[in-house]
Amino acid sequence: MRLSSVLWPLFFLSHWLLCGFIAWHLFAKVDFAYPLAYQALNIEEHIQTYGPQNRYRDGFANTDEAQHLRLFAEINQAIHQDPAALADITYTTEAGSAELLLRRDEVIHLQDVARLVEGVYTLGWACLALSLLSVLILHFRRSPLPRARNIIAVFTGVISLACISVLLIGPKKVFYTLHTWVFPPDHPWFFYYQDSLMTTLMKAPDLFGFIAVLLLLLWMALWGISLPILVRLWR
Repeated sequence: MRLSSVLWPLFFLSHWLLCGFIAWHLFAKVDFAYPLAYQALNIEEHIQTYGPQNRYRDGFANTDEAQHLRLFAEINQAIHQDPAALADITYTTEAGSAELLLRRDEVIHLQDVARLVEGVYTLGWACLALSLLSVLILHFRRSPLPRARNIIAVFTGVISLACISVLLIGPKKVFYTLHTWVFPPDHPWFFYYQDSLMTTLMKAPDLFGFIAVLLLLLWMALWGISLPILVRLWR
């Protein structure tokens, strides 16, 4: 077996995953477009509906949009930089008192998410290293570039098949199944709106579907832009 027949697929796969990592990193810098989702998904109205029904926290329904955006930004920052800070996030009630946003189970869940995100970054850096190493070896060996049309056909076919499968199975069912796979079985991850300001603030799972679509679009845009550039440079 020729070495190039292994290295080219390795390079294109690691490049594709690297584009996903970059998309995630860029999206995280703008709080995963939460301000846009806040308007598109009517999250303020959702909070006003379910905030008063919360069994453990009072006064959240009277908080304003600025607080909601700040709280999501603090959760995002803590997940990516300091998971321990999740337990200290507070909101200010109409009376002026500071109340903890997250209960213990919610903090544990988000710290699990933080560990998962850490794995995403580890994979991202590994893909960068694999991309550079494989392309250097291929360049040194003067390996001919596979046809770009074939590369695009394979990846778009796989992505299309994955999207169709998700739609056929049901996005919500896929979302819940993935949670059972990636999180410890003894750690709660499902929270009713009446029990969780985190879930209410995020209007889960609607927000995650919104984020997934935008993230996939950005991912494919980065891949679609960078791949022709790489092909052109190689030639």
